[in-house]
Amino acid sequence: MWYVYILQSLKNSFYYVGFTNDPERRIFEHNSSLKKNSFTYKNRPYKMVHLEKYHSKIQAMLREKFLKTGKGREEIKKLSSD
Repeated sequence: MWYVYILQSLKNSFYYVGFTNDPERRIFEHNSSLKKNSFTYKNRPYKMVHLEKYHSKIQAMLREKFLKTGKGREEIKKLSSD
């Protein structure tokens, strides 16, 4: 299984969208200092506000790509407020 996840920064409310096959590991990595992705590192800590499951990596990648567009950002606001 593959997952698309949306994290929200507890520091400044920014959203981060990603995909993975292990969501628990990824949120741990985003919140720790082990992986220093420049965006997530300086905006941590994060909480997961949305998670979607997909059968293939390609489906998850396409969904992540959409959520990073203007229309996708509008959808993120709706999804995270539910």
